[in-house]
Amino acid sequence: MSNALTLPALTAIDSVEHYARAIKAYPILSAEEEYALAVKFKKENDLEAARQLVVSHLRLVASIARGYMGYGLPQADLIQEGNIGLMKAVKRFDPDRGVRLVSFAMHWIKAEIHEYIVRNWRLVKIATTKAQRKLFFNLRSMRTGLNTLQPTEVAHIAKELNVKPEEVLEMEARLNGHEISLEADHDDDGDEHFSPIAYLQDESLEPSDALQAKQVEMAETTGLAHALQSLNERSRRVVEARWLQDAGGQTLHELADEFGVSAERIRQIEQKAMQKMKTFMLESR
Repeated sequence: MSNALTLPALTAIDSVEHYARAIKAYPILSAEEEYALAVKFKKENDLEAARQLVVSHLRLVASIARGYMGYGLPQADLIQEGNIGLMKAVKRFDPDRGVRLVSFAMHWIKAEIHEYIVRNWRLVKIATTKAQRKLFFNLRSMRTGLNTLQPTEVAHIAKELNVKPEEVLEMEARLNGHEISLEADHDDDGDEHFSPIAYLQDESLEPSDALQAKQVEMAETTGLAHALQSLNERSRRVVEARWLQDAGGQTLHELADEFGVSAERIRQIEQKAMQKMKTFMLESR
């Protein structure tokens, strides 16, 4: 479906503001318009109907992507990944469920952005301690549901991973992205921003949707853990020493002394291990 859709170009960081202005030109669909287009796409595979569903929700993606700015990743990349999630949501959307597309799409958009962040190793470097990095790798797999962590869950996870409860809550917020205001806000020039409340009718997930969301979330986290376990002992040791240690990890020369090889050889082992993990995760999708 994505190959047939023409979306506004977003190819450089300095184009984000231009892109944000461009997507404002696409109208927000009424419930009736959205339903008619979704039925047309579902029954007739009408790609123009799918395109209209996608472009009318590009502002939703941009709003969600802004919530992940704290990671220091290119905003353009976050938006592009979110757009992929939006297209997946449109492809799977069932208009007869009685739920607006925005409710269904938010999970798919966030899941795609999460996966991009997980694949981007700079995020691991942001965490300042080994315990915090361990928290990043394990938090989602330790959650027991889709809702916000309860105090007892926070306390349990903090104890298991040897971090403060406040750090658990902070990491959960970062993984979920900042909450999006349901009410519209305004620019200084009076232009109204996208407001999800314009779409929402039924905020509840049906059981099948909740189960699917949980399965996707678990797959994102377990994939990374399995990728690390797929390495041999030496490669895993290099990755853990370089990425999962306090104060930025060990240097190439320190590991070279440990293994009795050159620093260049350690660099090669690290590079090959990272590529293997990336390939493992992509093949597991």
